[in-house]
Amino acid sequence: MYNGRDMTELSMMAKTDWNNDELTYFHHSFQQIVPYLNAEGQTIQREIIEEIQNRGGLMKTKGK
Repeated sequence: MYNGRDMTELSMMAKTDWNNDELTYFHHSFQQIVPYLNAEGQTIQREIIEEIQNRGGLMKTKGK
């Protein structure tokens, strides 16, 4: 189970400052609600995906 900062706190930070567990958790969460995302939610999801890709993918995001 995820035990970290919530989206309220994370939304005030650059995605580059999120830790890997946060990226992984919220990536999964957003995948579950894709049909319900508004434009802002879609932008956040895209930024999360881009940051994961910049780090080399989910398999390589352990740690940080």
